[in-house]
Parts: sequence; C-alpha cells; structure tokens
Amino acid sequence: MRLGLDVGGTKTDAVAMAPNGTIVARARLATGWGADAVVRTILDAVAALRADPALAAADIRSVGIGIPGRIEPGSGRVEHAVNLGVETLDLAAAVAPVLGVAVRVENDVKAAALGAASLRGAAQSMGYLNLGTGIAAAIVTDGALWRGARGGAGEIGHLSIDPAGPVCRCGQRGCIEALAGGGAVSARWGKPGALPIRDVFDAADAGDPVAVRLRTDLARGVAAAIRVLVLTADVDTVVLGGGITTLGTRLQGEVAAHLDASARESAFLRSLQLVARVEILPVGAPAAALGAALIGAEAAGEREVVSRG
Repeated sequence: MRLGLDVGGTKTDAVAMAPNGTIVARARLATGWGADAVVRTILDAVAALRADPALAAADIRSVGIGIPGRIEPGSGRVEHAVNLGVETLDLAAAVAPVLGVAVRVENDVKAAALGAASLRGAAQSMGYLNLGTGIAAAIVTDGALWRGARGGAGEIGHLSIDPAGPVCRCGQRGCIEALAGGGAVSARWGKPGALPIRDVFDAADAGDPVAVRLRTDLARGVAAAIRVLVLTADVDTVVLGGGITTLGTRLQGEVAAHLDASARESAFLRSLQLVARVEILPVGAPAAALGAALIGAEAAGEREVVSRG
C-alpha cells in the first residue's frame, strides 16, 4: 500500500492506494495549527488509515504528503506555509522515523495535478489550475510533473494582466490572483458569509453592480491563466480544481464567455480551441491525496506506479 495525504488549511484528506492505483481506504480529519500540530495531524491521519479494516496486515511501502508552501527541491522541508502557521519545517525528518517508511513531501498543487492526471487516465499533457484562496498551476507531461529548473513551474498567480487592476498582496496591480483568487475576491466583496464567492455569484445574478464586476474580474483572471498555460506549455487539457470550482457550470460558463470573446477578436486564439480544452475536476475527487500517494511511491523507487497514466 502507498499512503497519500493532502494537508490543507482546515482539513487533511488521507488515502491508501493499492498497487493497481485503486483507493481502498480514506480518512479525513481537522488540520492542527502550527508545526507541531501539523506533524501530529499527519501521524494521526496515517494511524486512522492503518486502523481501516481494508488495510489489515497490509504492507505499507511509502507515504506522500502534499502541503501548501514552498518545498525545497530534493528535500522534505516546507517553507512559508502561512495558512498552516508553519514558517519552516523539515516535515520528512519529523515523520519518517515515526512511520518507518519512505516519505516524500511535495507542494499541494503539484500533488493535485499529478492526482488529477491519474484520475483522468490520459497520457496527454495537462495543466492543472488550482482556484482557491490563491491561484497556482502545475503541469504534467507523460505522467510526470514538470517542476522546472528550481521547482517554480506553474506559479502563474502573480502574473499581472491589468496594470490598472486591484492591488495584489505581492505589491503589483492586476495579478491573476488579485482578480481571481478567493481571498482577494472575498476581501473586495467585504461582506461576511460562509461562502463569499458563491455569494458574489448569487448577487451578480440578482444584478448587484459590484458583484457583477467581481464576477467578471474573476472569470477574466481564470481565462487569462488558461491562455497562459496553453500558450506557454501547449498542454492538451487544462483541468480546473480547488474550492472555487464547486460553482461548477456557473463558473465554467463565465470563463468560457471570456475565452470566446477573446477568440472572436483573434483568429490565432480561435485556432487554439481553448474552451474545448478546459475541464473541471469532479467535486470531492481526492486528487491531491492520490497525487501525494503517487509521489510517495516514487520516493520508494516504484516509478512504474507514477508513470501509469
């Protein structure tokens, strides 16, 4: 068995993957705050999986962990996972001696990209665009992550597409994340609510001019990110994932309208058929945890599992 964990800001999703890639057990629990609590959450999640009857007497070979923040290439060290209260943590060193198996740590968006590619079952190249509190992307080609020279491939959230747009937390104006990131949209909306992005869409449907502008900015930011992924990496498909995608066809329709509008003005963009290349990850799909399990398997030297499309 290979275990995979998606450590999020509020919850941790853990899965056990059989050698054929099937998920045989799953556990979810709240994520603790701070380095020590994150380590404890991971150990508790592994314990919860091991207690599942489906894993009775199972031989656990590896553990992969997807987590927000910067992962120092070739290490298990996490830096700047601010929504977990972690500034720096050698996560692999903290949990591997306790678990007694090979451990690999990867950025959560990159793990989700690999998991999404596995769930799709296609050997084509894929760009994964995570639409959550922030905006980030990752690229998978031939079943493997393309990390880039220093692990930064896909970090497109802070590309400025509108110099007169809203101020981004990075200091620029009009970044993709400032337009389409859930945190930025919620801050600009400025009204309390459990699901502020859904509230914005509902208010826009009712004709609220502020909400209409926010929805338009969000959709054009996502559309711009899709164009960037296709124009720079020429991926066959762009898969949208993350919390904002729970809006489903409401989101997809707004983004498609922006892509169609740009295509009407450019024969070149029309030739790229961007709308047809966009998919939304099914709600509840354990892409990040599955991708983490695949990455853990790679750490254990089982590369054939990772490359299986």
